[in-house]
Amino acid sequence: MADEQAANPAPNPAANPATTPATGSLPYRIACLCYLYDKEGRLLLLHRLKAPNRGLYSPIGGKLRMEEGESPAACALREIEEEAGLTLEPGDIHLTGLISEAGYEGSGHWLMFLYEVTKPVEVPWTEIREGRLEWHAWDDIAELKVPESDRKVIYPLIQKYHGRFFHAHIDCHTGEMQWRLEHADGGSEDGKA
Repeated sequence: MADEQAANPAPNPAANPATTPATGSLPYRIACLCYLYDKEGRLLLLHRLKAPNRGLYSPIGGKLRMEEGESPAACALREIEEEAGLTLEPGDIHLTGLISEAGYEGSGHWLMFLYEVTKPVEVPWTEIREGRLEWHAWDDIAELKVPESDRKVIYPLIQKYHGRFFHAHIDCHTGEMQWRLEHADGGSEDGKA
């Protein structure tokens, strides 16, 4: 895959401003996604009832309370408590990734902080306001309905850089999603998804 990505690098808008798509005035949102694992290494996913990603599976998380000046770590801890019912400490989470996503579904741009919980947790399968919490093995995710950017970019990077750090940019402006890994502990790659 790395060879294919190297042969088809994502465009660099800074290098050629003429190729940068017009974005209008799409809103920029900031959110945290939280990756919780059980003793078997399964991932806790939310089968979402609400937008964004209604009907799809995603990690738990939510938007920062920017009007309160909430930090990304505080947001992650709050979302974990609200959605999974777990009260954790800052030392129980690790910032594994940072994703900027331009033009998602043509409705906005996202900046997402990806936090992993550093110890196995127990959360029952349950219904919450946002949907149903379920545990899934990584191998089963290929069969689930998940956002395209999660399947092709975010989940592979989370697995590859588990316990380390990466940041990547995803461009959804064109019909073909493109992405680039801007930094990673121990490597780099970029490509088309």
